[in-house]
Amino acid sequence: MTQQAEHTDRPIRVGVADKSPLIQAALTHLLKTDPRFELVDVWPDGESLLQAIDDCQIDVLVSGWVIKPGEGKYILDRLRARPTAPRVVIYTGASSDAIPAQSMAHGAAAYISKSERPELLLDTVEAVAHGRMVFPFLDVRKVHQSPLTGLTRRELEVLSGLAAGRTNKEIAADLDLSPNTVKFHVKNLFQKLGVHNRSQAIALYLKA
Repeated sequence: MTQQAEHTDRPIRVGVADKSPLIQAALTHLLKTDPRFELVDVWPDGESLLQAIDDCQIDVLVSGWVIKPGEGKYILDRLRARPTAPRVVIYTGASSDAIPAQSMAHGAAAYISKSERPELLLDTVEAVAHGRMVFPFLDVRKVHQSPLTGLTRRELEVLSGLAAGRTNKEIAADLDLSPNTVKFHVKNLFQKLGVHNRSQAIALYLKA
């Protein structure tokens, strides 16, 4: 996700994905009352977002981390395959210290806690739209220690589908692949991760 918006003469087009109606309403108000931004759409989960995103032409997506079907990393991994994907700001109240590093490793452009001032979120969205990455207090060395860094983009997409509870057949349909091709990718990623079954692979994915 390397798209950088060119909007010197127009507002930054923003989408929001969050499971909480309260957060949806709050971000809708913030974005609609700030002339720097144009709110394009709001989605309650990853599936509805991914079904609509290609037609929305947004510059920046503000996404929660705890969001169906497979956390923020599921959305990030799915967006990686799309050439016109927006840059992503992970906006979460989840308290795990690992989330900033996971967000960066899976392709996010920024991470911000919901405990921060709303103005900081808006400034972060603007910075990300202009090509910056915003990860306060993150030790970048931790990002490169992930066991997932050796996987190809397609293997990572397949693994994210497994973690979301999808069957091989469903993953094949999601990615427009044959079931045999999915099986091939599953076998390869098992070998690269040094695991023997789906449960072990999913456990590594959720930790990475």
